[in-house]
Amino acid sequence: MLNSGIRTSKSFSLGFAFLFASAAALAQTAEPAAQAASAAVAAAAMNPYGLEALWASSDVVTKTVLLMLVVMSIGSWYIMVVKVLEQSKMGKQAEEAQAFWTAKTVAEGTKALAEDSPYRFMADAANNAVKKHEGLMGHIPVNDWVSMGLQRAVDRIQGNTQGGLAFLATVGSTSPFVGLFGTVWGIYHALTAIGISGQASIDKVAGPVGEALIMTAIGLAVAVPAVLAYNWLVRRNKAVMDQVRAFSSDLHAVVLGTIKG
Repeated sequence: MLNSGIRTSKSFSLGFAFLFASAAALAQTAEPAAQAASAAVAAAAMNPYGLEALWASSDVVTKTVLLMLVVMSIGSWYIMVVKVLEQSKMGKQAEEAQAFWTAKTVAEGTKALAEDSPYRFMADAANNAVKKHEGLMGHIPVNDWVSMGLQRAVDRIQGNTQGGLAFLATVGSTSPFVGLFGTVWGIYHALTAIGISGQASIDKVAGPVGEALIMTAIGLAVAVPAVLAYNWLVRRNKAVMDQVRAFSSDLHAVVLGTIKG
């Protein structure tokens, strides 16, 4: 029994020794991996060439340029969303305006249209033209007078559909140059700092110059969506205005027929 206990004790001792040796080997193997992971996290957190470093090391001019580009981008996307919603709404109103032609009178058809509908606006313009065709205005042929009233209404509707597109065109044409200005300014300061330090190694040049080039990239990122959205919205506006002009022409003929009738 004693010998058996001694052998068992030796077996446990050898087993524990093996486990400790294995644990030590695993610890030694895992330690370099952990150090490498922590080094990678620290390098990512302290990236000297990212946007955070650019903002932290930039002066008032560079920060102003960045803020301008941010405002341009936010404004562009806001206008894109608003104009798409407006155009979609006008498309639905064009479908609803088809009920106008089933009315017995122009006044009855006008009341059936929504208050904020551009087609209601044209119908009201036609009605007002007929009512105000008196006095000095009465010397103008009724055909020309109603046509003038409807044309003014169509021009006003078109002006409303163009709202915001000038901003998109401005952003699309100027934001690359704003970003280029930020790049030129950043390279100037980078070269000045390199000249003062007297060191022109790759690590001293690549970082500041790379940060400066980010400004051009941001400018292009702001300009490209604005230009694409401008062209797309202009094409959609043309389709919407074709429907408006068609309604105006039909309304003009109906009003004249009502007057003569």
